[in-house]
Amino acid sequence: MDPLDFIVAIPARFGASRLPGKPLRLIAGLPMVVHVAHRALAAGAREVVVATDDVRIAEALGGEPLRVCMTRADHASGTDRLAECADQLGWADDQIVVNLQGDEPFAPAEGIRAVARTLAESDAEMATLATAVEDSATLFDPNAVKLVRDARGLALYFSRAPIPWQRDAFARDRLSPGVGSALRHIGIYAYRAGFLRRFAALPPGRLEQLEALEQLRVLEAGHRIAVGLTPVPFPPGVDTEADLARAEAQALADK
Repeated sequence: MDPLDFIVAIPARFGASRLPGKPLRLIAGLPMVVHVAHRALAAGAREVVVATDDVRIAEALGGEPLRVCMTRADHASGTDRLAECADQLGWADDQIVVNLQGDEPFAPAEGIRAVARTLAESDAEMATLATAVEDSATLFDPNAVKLVRDARGLALYFSRAPIPWQRDAFARDRLSPGVGSALRHIGIYAYRAGFLRRFAALPPGRLEQLEALEQLRVLEAGHRIAVGLTPVPFPPGVDTEADLARAEAQALADK
């Protein structure tokens, strides 16, 4: 029997600026947040919790085998929303919590389990996933976050810039470098609930503000993030109307 024990918590805010009402937008006839919840349930989590500030999202989840946690509307991030949820539901400090974003309707169950296992097998305070960068366009895309890790698999830095800077390869040809040593970050996280509470209480760091990457707050404060390699690809999330149309086509093709 697999002893891995974890909770999946899904922050779902109604007021997304680029795609208003995003959690309730329909994909193949179901609200997006329901698709995400189904992915979390398929991963074998002990419990799935949706943390939201809007009763319409709670109502859309009626009948699903999960818990809805109603949170304040003024949270700056999903991490803050889940920290409130941890307090409301009384999660033990050592409970592993996976933060699955509410706009990931195709997140693979194997990947969700992988980030929980990465944390369970580490003494780091937090865990995340990465995958190899496969092309130079991704390497130089500021919307694709890159990372470097040490020999133990702990994150050294996250950046929107191409890291590590491959000096000799880029000097020859930046369009076709040997990209195999670069890693792209996948935005799924696991924490123990005690650290989730501490993370939310940390002030924003200077590096976080420069790069607009919340995970840098953890490194700048001296904490560790374990980085596992995803066992399966993570399809893109849904942020725009074009993404929603793509997700609809994919969902219909998968039926």
